[in-house]
Amino acid sequence: MAPDTSTLTRKARRPPPEKSARKPVAKRPPTVDPVADDTGWVLLAAIVAMLCTIGLMMVLSASSVEALRSYGGAWVFFTRQIMWVAIGAAVLTGAALVDYHHWRRVVPLLLGGSFVLLVLVLVPGVGITAGGSSRWLGTDSFRIQPSELAKLAVLLFGADLLARRVDLVSDWRSVMRPLLVTTGLIAGLVLVQPDMGTTLLMFFIVFVLMFVGGVRLLPMATLGAVGFVVSVILAKVEGYRWERVSSFRDPFGDFENTGYQVAQSLVALGTGNVSGVGLGASRAKWGFLPNAHTDFIFAIVGEELGLIGTFGVVALFVAFAVVGIRTALRAPDRLGALLAAGVTAWVCGQAVVNMGAVTSLLPVTGVPLPFVSFGGSSLVVTMAATGILLNVARQARRVPATA
Repeated sequence: MAPDTSTLTRKARRPPPEKSARKPVAKRPPTVDPVADDTGWVLLAAIVAMLCTIGLMMVLSASSVEALRSYGGAWVFFTRQIMWVAIGAAVLTGAALVDYHHWRRVVPLLLGGSFVLLVLVLVPGVGITAGGSSRWLGTDSFRIQPSELAKLAVLLFGADLLARRVDLVSDWRSVMRPLLVTTGLIAGLVLVQPDMGTTLLMFFIVFVLMFVGGVRLLPMATLGAVGFVVSVILAKVEGYRWERVSSFRDPFGDFENTGYQVAQSLVALGTGNVSGVGLGASRAKWGFLPNAHTDFIFAIVGEELGLIGTFGVVALFVAFAVVGIRTALRAPDRLGALLAAGVTAWVCGQAVVNMGAVTSLLPVTGVPLPFVSFGGSSLVVTMAATGILLNVARQARRVPATA
């Protein structure tokens, strides 16, 4: 019997399969022991509670002198921080109780609202300018920082996009272009303020989402190289940025100018030695170290609590990273894995950048230490993001174990 030539012809003409995207980190519900995973969200909540407690304690100590000089009372910043912690705790609790899938519904609202607020910040007479940057809206006594809300909006948008279009994660038109254009537009408004630190952090969050989502490594490497070149160009265009990049390697070489803040930070850390000079006994907070209760609060931790105190703070962030990664790997679905990885990258990446600047390992970018530094917008939004992570962790333990 002669072979069916029409069948052979159809097989020969069949086009080769398209090159698929790299396998994502989490594609299907994993096998999880519901009892063994019961501690994930509890550990996260405990870590955040300890960091906030340390933050309250150190804000009171680091800000007392500045508050007394500026407002006539040493407790001004501390009482404000208590208020922000209370609001943040309520927001975290609410986010932890809301199914993380529902956040998809508010992504357009968050993106649009962030865009409008970021534009308003740049309008003369509307945005509040301090230290050469226009980053805030409100009054001198009550401010909000829209770039913090923008980070959450970018995270939710990226996670939702990569979760919905799982089969097209490396497609330029369907995923990469809308993801990068939207992030670039929001980050560009933040950069104009100027706020280089938050801009880089946004792209870092998106980069992690792309990796977890399964985007091929070659496009990611290309984007990373382009981003590095653009960052160097932007740093050189603005002289003060390049001075920060140059001075962090030897802050004492330009002690009276660009290296002053980092040099004073290192002096404070060195003074603390192993056990510290004692809680409340810092000398750096007496006007020697600028931003002692905000971006450089980690230096006060080292001075008053010593190497033991700084190791304790670092250990808490390491624990946050471990539990966050564990949550991403055990998330019930792709969206949960992306959200967990994004929040973990946000919190721990920002902590690394802050502590790196304080210890002169990285250039100063002006980002606060999560849960510890004084600040309302950063604390509340970060706790909202952490609440989403807690909800993913709570749902992960419900996945039934299989043989």
